[in-house]
Amino acid sequence: MSRQGRIGLLGLAAVIAVVVFVLARPEEGSDKADDPSRNAGQTTPAAGDDRPTATAESALPPPPTEIRLDGGEVQGGVQRIEAKAGSTARFVVISDASDDIHVHGYDIEKEAALGKPARFEIKTDLEGVFEIESHVAEDAGREPLIARLVVEPS
Repeated sequence: MSRQGRIGLLGLAAVIAVVVFVLARPEEGSDKADDPSRNAGQTTPAAGDDRPTATAESALPPPPTEIRLDGGEVQGGVQRIEAKAGSTARFVVISDASDDIHVHGYDIEKEAALGKPARFEIKTDLEGVFEIESHVAEDAGREPLIARLVVEPS
């Protein structure tokens, strides 16, 4: 086949591809555009809905709850950490001084210090309300309660 013949076939193939694309594309308001099987896995927000649509990123666990201790005092008041039974509760205690953080009920204790946050990931296999305390505050005669872990039935 000659060079001109090949160029002609390529041009014809391009025209056919454009025609197929235009004909296969659903028109707005057509039944094809509303066919759920054509949009599987996609979410479309309702009119006026400003919430983000579901993505693979939203499947990530939420960031851990941050509890900050300055001078042994919990900033923002006693925190409430909620979780469903059978999930994982995540929180981090950031302190400006060396401290021992204790989660009652689960009997987990970790050290927090300046530049070394105490990170907790607790498999919530016990239901109830569990106090999270600063042992340094308790030893100094201050209010030791910094948070409550609330584990509800799933």
